[in-house]
Amino acid sequence: MRKRLPDWFRTSLPTGAAQIRYNETKSNVHEHGLHTVCEEARCPNVYDCWGRGTATFMVAGEVCTRGCRFCAVGTVKTPPPLDANEPSELAEAVERMGLSHAVITVVNRDDLPDGGAGHYRDCIVAVNQRSPEVGLELLCSDLDGNLEALAMLLDDLPLRVFAHNVECVPRLDEVVRDPRASFEQSLRVLREARRLRPDIRIKSSIMVGLGESDQEVTEAMRMLRESGVEMVTLGQYLQPGDRHLPVQGFPEPKQFAEWDREAREMGFKAVASGPLVRSSYRAGLLWEEAQGGEPVVAAGQTS
Repeated sequence: MRKRLPDWFRTSLPTGAAQIRYNETKSNVHEHGLHTVCEEARCPNVYDCWGRGTATFMVAGEVCTRGCRFCAVGTVKTPPPLDANEPSELAEAVERMGLSHAVITVVNRDDLPDGGAGHYRDCIVAVNQRSPEVGLELLCSDLDGNLEALAMLLDDLPLRVFAHNVECVPRLDEVVRDPRASFEQSLRVLREARRLRPDIRIKSSIMVGLGESDQEVTEAMRMLRESGVEMVTLGQYLQPGDRHLPVQGFPEPKQFAEWDREAREMGFKAVASGPLVRSSYRAGLLWEEAQGGEPVVAAGQTS
């Protein structure tokens, strides 16, 4: 039996201008045949983000080559071929939506020699060429640990933020993630991204409620900070379907506030920590915080 959601998980539907923007965003995404992590991963913030006219686009298909036990995205061993029109379609959609900050995330493509890096690069470049004023954030896979592919991808790529998620604390890797992924491999990718591109922000995300201790979360954040990560998000895992891992617990909002405080003391330049937070939560505002702006107030968090 699934655990009942605590009261702090209540969300509200958009109204008025926000409802109009939500409808416009949804229409734009579907008109161009695009996939968003907002829909594919059943994000609880879809109304909040789409009501602001923003979306996190998922490229390289709607199915993944990995079978992580937390993820709602479908899994296949051999996905369909990459869509050569996807970069131009994505660029047109971002332009029409009038975004100031766009997040482009990816599925794992272990079937490709470069892990999909060339296609991810094509998508970023196409958006930048059409809308050079839009800040771009790439939420990347681990490219199966291929650091040469990472170097090719990041070489002079017009990014504000490079993100890659460790997902859970190290002890739970074997339970939560596909066997081809690991906390240490993710750290190698993040460290190399920091070395290759000291001019951009490096970001990662941790899910909680999977059986970790509060102290393990703190230590995982410390490991991220020591690897050069400057931006971190923490949010509650929610079971997307019956075949996925069950929720083990619901840390209270005050615990998320404590992790927020600890992360800032460690030196993170931007933090979003709250039950409803996801890795791309209010991404543009989080980047502004990293640049010296106001701290992001996370949904479901109390001080």
